[in-house]
Amino acid sequence: MKLNIQNTFTKELPADPILENTRRQVANACYSFVKPTPTAKPQLVHASEEVSELLGITKDDLASSEFLKVFTGNSILENTEPYAMCYGGHQFGNWAGQLGDGRAINLTEINYNNQQWALQLKGAGATPYSRTADGLAVLRSSIREYLCSEAMFHLGVPTTRALSLSLSGDDVLRDMLYDGNAAYEKGAIVCRVAPNFIRFGSFEILAAREDVKNLKKLVDYTIQHFYTHLGKPSKETYLAFFKEVATKTLVMIIHWQRVGFVHGVMNTDNLSILGLTIDYGPYGWLEPYDYDWTPNTTDKQNKRYRYGNQPNIGLWNLLKLANALFPLIEEAAPLEAILESYKTDFETKQLQMMKAKIGLSISDKEDQNLIQELEKNLHVSETDMTLFFRNLSTVNSNDTFTEALTKITDAFYNPQEIEGVLKEKWEVWFQKYTTRLQKENLLDADRKTAMNLVNPKYVLRNYMAQIAIDAADKGDYSVIEELFQLLKKPYDEQKNSEKWFVKRPEWARHKVGCSKLSCSS
Repeated sequence: MKLNIQNTFTKELPADPILENTRRQVANACYSFVKPTPTAKPQLVHASEEVSELLGITKDDLASSEFLKVFTGNSILENTEPYAMCYGGHQFGNWAGQLGDGRAINLTEINYNNQQWALQLKGAGATPYSRTADGLAVLRSSIREYLCSEAMFHLGVPTTRALSLSLSGDDVLRDMLYDGNAAYEKGAIVCRVAPNFIRFGSFEILAAREDVKNLKKLVDYTIQHFYTHLGKPSKETYLAFFKEVATKTLVMIIHWQRVGFVHGVMNTDNLSILGLTIDYGPYGWLEPYDYDWTPNTTDKQNKRYRYGNQPNIGLWNLLKLANALFPLIEEAAPLEAILESYKTDFETKQLQMMKAKIGLSISDKEDQNLIQELEKNLHVSETDMTLFFRNLSTVNSNDTFTEALTKITDAFYNPQEIEGVLKEKWEVWFQKYTTRLQKENLLDADRKTAMNLVNPKYVLRNYMAQIAIDAADKGDYSVIEELFQLLKKPYDEQKNSEKWFVKRPEWARHKVGCSKLSCSS
């Protein structure tokens, strides 16, 4: 492989002077050099040709033994020094101190077609930040991350990408639900790809340690390479930087809400400074439309990271980032103003997004009420989010209530419940909705096309990923390939794939991996 190695992160930022790979607190550094752990019998399960093209990696490269060795941690690229990043974070609302790349190792950075990319292996072994963990990953979580990274990209959601999924050939001990029932699982490694993997927590750890010198170095590095247009370092530049990070974070979360994605663990160490979805752990897609749903068993009681609270958590995390940047700005008022603008921007963008989902383009003072009434109805009976909004596009402005209800009935998990008062509520709403559609300038067919560009037909439901995982455990990787191809075109009809355009099957309602997920990897 011929890669244009850059290594700006390690050249321009301070390194941990200790080279031994021992668990410890790392001070006055942004990273520690560490080599991946060689694996017993690596095997490539799947690779993304689309991502490889971004990196200048050819099809022949993908099939080579060199590729397999490098992207399973068994060989190190020439002129590179792998490293793990140092960062801290607030986890579930509490300051956790130093965290860092405990199961991720950055191989290098490359530049191709004037784009900078960082390559990172998840599950390649222990680092100084692994604490008591082994730094490894298992096949089930690696399949979920690999498929979801690419699925989110094709949904139009800002995200890290995934280059490859490999088996390590080693067994890994995991207590999947933290209930004392540990078992061995197949080890696996995913190669993540992004312009960088810097997180909110990267700045927090330096601020918490009052290491203003290196905090400034990291902020200046980030601006120089990823927010170049903001200009040279200054108080005004740092404020502009924070404003752009806030905007990018909000845009990302609005996209999450649009497609029904729930991250599951929005700790500050899991928020990208580039506004990318990062660290795919206990995520999930809304099936029944429910603002209180979270896929994370660890969050089951408090539901901090539930679907409806994601925008608020985005703001809370930005407040922690503002606190971290404060030593460089030394004024609270302009930071507070940016946080306040996040609130008003969210209200505006959320309304725009929901209007697009139901096919409204012109302004009408009753639109907010119409959307709120719809959301109330969706919460009363189990209603599949993806099916409902996709099928809503087939409702015409002159449809009767009976015609409209028939078109969206498949979205109800218990259609027989749509009787009496609930049926009356839906009738009232559809009467208002079809009347409102008649004010639009678009023909029904054109509105349907527009709605189908924002309402996906196919998303990576947890049960779908679990089917792929169960098959892969038996050595069958065909479902991974099938879903990988399906999710490249989530807005297309794909008539031959209608079996995936269905509600969650009943067997998946309480199945581990479908309804119950943990941070275990």
